[in-house]
Amino acid sequence: MDANVRINDPREHVNEEPRNDLFDLIAGVAGMAGLMTVIFFGMVIFKFLTE
Repeated sequence: MDANVRINDPREHVNEEPRNDLFDLIAGVAGMAGLMTVIFFGMVIFKFLTE
């Protein structure tokens, strides 16, 4: 019984480079704030147009 079994050593796992974590966090927060701002002003305009 010869099965093709590939065993991965967890010590060989290549982690993501942590160099850009702060930039990723800032970009995510700024992107979400920008999206929420666009949605907010869109809803304000929609409210004034439907009155």
